[in-house]
Amino acid sequence: MSVKGFMTSAVAAGVKYQDRLDLGLIYSETPAVTAGVFTTSQVKAAPVIIDIERLKQEGRSQAILVNSGCANACTGKQGMESALRISEMLSTALKIPDNMVQLSSTGVIGDQLKMSAFENSMQTLVDGLSADNFDAVAKAIMTTDTVPKTASRTVMIGGKEVTLMGMAKGAGMIMPNMATMLAFVITDAQIGFPQLHSALSGSVERTFNRITVDGDTSTNDMVLVMANGKADNPWIDEESTENLELFQDSLESLLKDLALMIVTDGEGASKCITIRVCGAREDSDAEKVARTVANSNLVKTAFFGEDANWGRIIAAMGRSGVKFNPDRVDIAFNDVVIVRDGLAVGKDAEEQASKVLKEKKFNVCIDLKEGNGCEEVYTCDFSIDYVKINADYRS
Repeated sequence: MSVKGFMTSAVAAGVKYQDRLDLGLIYSETPAVTAGVFTTSQVKAAPVIIDIERLKQEGRSQAILVNSGCANACTGKQGMESALRISEMLSTALKIPDNMVQLSSTGVIGDQLKMSAFENSMQTLVDGLSADNFDAVAKAIMTTDTVPKTASRTVMIGGKEVTLMGMAKGAGMIMPNMATMLAFVITDAQIGFPQLHSALSGSVERTFNRITVDGDTSTNDMVLVMANGKADNPWIDEESTENLELFQDSLESLLKDLALMIVTDGEGASKCITIRVCGAREDSDAEKVARTVANSNLVKTAFFGEDANWGRIIAAMGRSGVKFNPDRVDIAFNDVVIVRDGLAVGKDAEEQASKVLKEKKFNVCIDLKEGNGCEEVYTCDFSIDYVKINADYRS
C-alpha cells in the first residue's frame, strides 16, 4: 500500500552504528497540511523546539527527516545549530523551502549529532525516494524496538477513497502526555489545519496517552500527521461534521493499533495488559485509578511472575488520589472474578486467575461501584530484561 503523492527513503548513515538503517525521510510532492503534538516535558530536544515553531507559523510541511542513534537533546547551542544545518542540507537537496522541513531524532540524550553522517548520506537519501520504502523508514527509527511498527487504513469520504499510513517507534521511556515517542502518519485526505489538529489531538488523547511501559516521558516525543489532499475528497472543514468524524475514526483506529504495538514491544515485555476501570464517579477518576495500577512496578512484576496478587492492585488504587469505598470493589482478570466487594473470592478463583496471567494479552477489570465513569489504560509487565536493556543502553 502507498499514499498518493508521498515518497519515502531510508539509509544506513552511520549516526551511531555502521550498516544499520538509521536515517529516514518522508516526502510529499506538494506542501501538506501538517499537525503535530509534542512532549510536554520541560526538557525538549532541538528538533522538537524547531518543529513546534515551524508548525505555529506554517501549519504545513513537505518533509520529515528522522534519525535514530542520537536524540540531539540537552546539546545546547551546538545541537540547535546542527539541527538547523541538517534541515538546510535537506531543503537544498529537495529544492524546497527550509521551513517546510520537520525534524525528528531519537537515541541517547546528551550526545552531539555526528554531522558527517548526514553530510555523506543526504543526497543518497533523497535519490532513494520512492513510494515503496515506508517499511524501511519504520526500521530506521527503531532503537530498542524489536520490530518495526506500521499500520494503515482506507476510508470512503464523499465518494473518494482516502488512505492513511502510519509508523511508530517506542519500547521504553513510555508514559507520554500529548504524544508518545515518535509516530508519523501520512494521508492523502483533503482537510483543513484546524480539523486535522483537532482530529490528531483527540485521537492521541485516547490512544497514545493511554499507554505506559515505565512511567517515563521522553524529551523527543512527537506525533506528526501530513495530509496532502491528493485523494480529492470534499474538503473536510468546520462544516463537514460527518466527514470529519469518518476521518477521525480512521485516524484514531490507526493510532490505537500503533499504541498497542508499542506496549506489546515494551522493553523486555512478555505481556500486553488492558487495565479497565469502571464504576468511577467521573471518567477522569477512572483514568487516574487505571494509570496508577498500570504504572505500579509491584503490579507489573506480579504480571511477569504470573502471580494473581490482587493485593498489589488494590494497594495501588488506594494511592491514586481517587476516593472510593474499598469494601465495594470488584476485581477480575478477564472473566475470572478474584475480588468481590473488597474480599477475596477464594483459592479456586485465584488459581483460575493465575492461568489467565499466563496469556500474552489479558484484561484487568476493576469496578468501583461509585458511578458511570469508565476508562482504559494499556500497559505491559516488568521483566528482568527491562533492567538489563536499560542498564547498558548507552553501550
